[in-house]
Amino acid sequence: MNTPHNRREFLEQLGLASGLVLAGYTGTARGFAVNETLNLGCIGTGGRCQALMRAIKDVPGVRITAVCDIWDNHLAAGKKLADQSASTTKNHHELLSRKDVDAVVVGTPDHLHVPITIDACAAGKDVYVEKPLTHDLAEGAAVVDAQNQYRRVVQVGMQQRSMPHLQKAFEIVNSGQLGDIHKVHLTWDRNSPRWVRDKYNIDPATVDWKQFLGNARQQPFEEYRFRNWRWFWDFGGGILTDLMVHYIDVVHWFMGLDHPQTATTIGDTFKAKGLWETPDTVQTLLQYPDRELQVYFEGTFVNARNGAMLEFMGSEATLYLDRGRYEIHPERNKKIQYSELVLGSGPRGADFYDAPNGEVLHLANWIECVRSRKKPNAPAEAGVSAASAAHLGNLAFRGGQVAHWKS
Repeated sequence: MNTPHNRREFLEQLGLASGLVLAGYTGTARGFAVNETLNLGCIGTGGRCQALMRAIKDVPGVRITAVCDIWDNHLAAGKKLADQSASTTKNHHELLSRKDVDAVVVGTPDHLHVPITIDACAAGKDVYVEKPLTHDLAEGAAVVDAQNQYRRVVQVGMQQRSMPHLQKAFEIVNSGQLGDIHKVHLTWDRNSPRWVRDKYNIDPATVDWKQFLGNARQQPFEEYRFRNWRWFWDFGGGILTDLMVHYIDVVHWFMGLDHPQTATTIGDTFKAKGLWETPDTVQTLLQYPDRELQVYFEGTFVNARNGAMLEFMGSEATLYLDRGRYEIHPERNKKIQYSELVLGSGPRGADFYDAPNGEVLHLANWIECVRSRKKPNAPAEAGVSAASAAHLGNLAFRGGQVAHWKS
């Protein structure tokens, strides 16, 4: 299937263009006036949100009318990517009170995702919120309740759910052609010096540190933690919540799972010792006994050999997946044939391919659902489910023993 002609046919079957793929987004409004533009507010306009803001420009019928960040530098950067007349604020409550904001994109650190999402739902705004949705297992019920109580469209930024080759792979897994699947292997390996302690020279007066802390414990401003919050327990959850969440979500989606029953984790801090609280190299084994399934994840920042991929290991064949391709590898002496689909260009296991553009696809699905009031590809329930596996893995690491799911 790996030819330009077949790729084009595949995309056309899904109703997608081979260039700007919009996941069925039509640009017409159902629930809004046909020609009405949707006004978006962006909260937490750091690097990740800036990438989403650039992607929003490729989604028709929307504009960014308000931006919010607690740091002057990011607030100014967000303003440049928004509508020329966009308002700015350091307080997300002020943004949520604006009548010229229909929906919001939340790109804050992890520990603020749930509080801001709940605030946005209560304010009548639909929400696109980055993964992981939750920062703690205890937050899941509240954010799902807010989504449902206020009848909001919440999309969690697990963009694989909107990628056409993964949607096709979902059909492959559920067709049974891979045979019995008892093991899935996930990796997200990088070779990059994320631990280097750069001098950022941030003026504390430019940061609303109290708002950044939010529900985290009180502590003095420290610029390394501020810029590298993913590797500190107060604000993030390390490799498991930052990276594993993407692919464990695919496993849960494909196989109809909610959470693992047990987790076993080993982790080490080889390069970031004395800087990070979370490990820079980690391995986690998740068990789903009701499904007779093991899921094994490995992640590191010291070797990128395996890159970012997942493999569904069936008795008939193994399905390899990453963000730009799938491959079906038959087991020896089996009738199934090797096949592949590559939508873009890039090495196997790359963090990103040039196609499909998962950010545009996922945002477009959300916008379409904001208009139609249908359920998006990755609602709050999916976000809670994927994050639960990462949290259980971290509990196992931090406790030094097998972590068990408590009903």
